Order: sequence, then C-alpha cells, then structure tokens
Amino acid sequence: MTESDQKLLDHFMNPRNVGEIENPDGYGRALNPVNQYLTDIYLRVKDGCIYDIKFKTFGCVVTIAAASALTTGVKGKSLSEIIDNKSSLKILFELIEKELGVVPEKNWHCPPTSIQALLVAFSDYYQKVHDGQRVKQIENMLKEVQCFFEKGI
Repeated sequence: MTESDQKLLDHFMNPRNVGEIENPDGYGRALNPVNQYLTDIYLRVKDGCIYDIKFKTFGCVVTIAAASALTTGVKGKSLSEIIDNKSSLKILFELIEKELGVVPEKNWHCPPTSIQALLVAFSDYYQKVHDGQRVKQIENMLKEVQCFFEKGI
C-alpha cells in the first residue's frame, strides 16, 4: 500500500472534524453532480478566522477523506487568507492533496464537493454579516468549482 493510500484510508477511518455545529456562523451544503454524494460544512468564525469547523458527508472513501483533509487544512486560517488569493481554488485542492497525497484519477470528481460546501458556508457567513462584495466573489469561485466536476482536478 502506498503512502497516499495510507493517508487516504487514515482520513476515511479516522475522519477529523466530523459532526455539526449548533447555530453555525456559516453553513454550506454541496451535492456532487457526478455521484450524488452530499457534504455539509459548518463554520464558527472568530475575528475573521475559522475557529471551528465540522463536516458531515454521505459519500465514498475519497469524499469522506477529502472533507476531513480540507477541514483540517483550513481550521485556524482566516477567511480572507483563503479567498483573497488569485489561486484560491488551487490552494484548497493543494490543502487536500497535502493531507491525502495523490487522489486516484477515477476519484478526481470527489474532492470538489468539500470545496464547494466550504465556499457555500463562507457565502452564508458573509450574507449574515452583510458583505455583499464577498458573497459575489464566492459566487464566482463556485462557478469555477463546477468546472472541476466536469473536467476533474
């Protein structure tokens, strides 16, 4: 078994940040159009940073492991640090890859579900704090994520 396989299985068998946050500051749900798997992400934001993050997902090994890896990678980071970069989506995919290693090509459509749910949670947060400019920025990012479902990573 390769190191990537071991990392992926570890995040699947021992997922980090599983659960819900009651009355979250941001909540996002994403449905993968390829396999119909569902991921929910809950955020608690403090001073512009992700103070706590939880996820629940109905999906395959890679979908669950990707949600675990992504939530691990973004916890403690500032929202602006994540979304104010021209390569934000690339950075989010790299966070998953850093935690999991290389995702098998046949499963490339799985990690975008977690990223999409995270961005929807960010949008929900920014709607609650009445930051329409950020909401529009995230809407554009969500359009880009949709392309990953069609093309793969």
